[in-house]
Amino acid sequence: MAFNIPRNVILPVDVVDVRLDSGPHPFERDNAEAIAANWAAEKAARPALFDGTMVLLSELAYAENSLMGRCHAIRYSTFMLWRKLKPVTSAEHAFAHAMLISSDNALVAIRMGAHTANAGKVYFAAGSFEPEDFRDGLVDLDYNMAREVREETGLDLGQAHREARCHALSVESGTVIVRCYRMAETADGLAEQIRQFVAQDPDPEIEGPVVIRGMHDLPEGLMPHMRSLVEWHFSERAAP
Repeated sequence: MAFNIPRNVILPVDVVDVRLDSGPHPFERDNAEAIAANWAAEKAARPALFDGTMVLLSELAYAENSLMGRCHAIRYSTFMLWRKLKPVTSAEHAFAHAMLISSDNALVAIRMGAHTANAGKVYFAAGSFEPEDFRDGLVDLDYNMAREVREETGLDLGQAHREARCHALSVESGTVIVRCYRMAETADGLAEQIRQFVAQDPDPEIEGPVVIRGMHDLPEGLMPHMRSLVEWHFSERAAP
């Protein structure tokens, strides 16, 4: 299977069959010394970084509106070296985005905190898949999205209208799996809720909310893949 997915195009996805392999990822197994050396440098620059557990793909393919893949649990330090060296033929990254759409059709994103690896970057509240996001070895996208949105913004996706179909965008830096959630509140109302949550959090991951109202309104620090998703929402998807 390896990595066989069209790049730089937004794809409809009805089935996500990404499974967790209990074996070691070849990239982590073969690069132990380089991972340790790079992690020492990363920690020196950002002491708040934590070497937790996440997953990294060894295979991903797209066919007939389905994503099929295999991933392995790795340390975050492994991911940091992979991110520096990418593209790497043996490894790729995938993550999920809950695209929050306000009642006035704006997009609600976040800006990452200064102490994080993506300091100042803007994207939808999200995090890498972790072993807890898998059920019987199969990734649970909705659990991952709800968990990350709640942890970063305090918002409850259970109160939103969830679109049935996902979409995927694969670029050199990884593959993002997107599901749209339509919120009952306006963008300003959602942003205020997020600001209040961040103010009460003793160790917030994010700096605060970022509202995007159109292609004329792109914020500084927007992650490259986000531009395609914003354009897709405002240009190709009809407003409700």
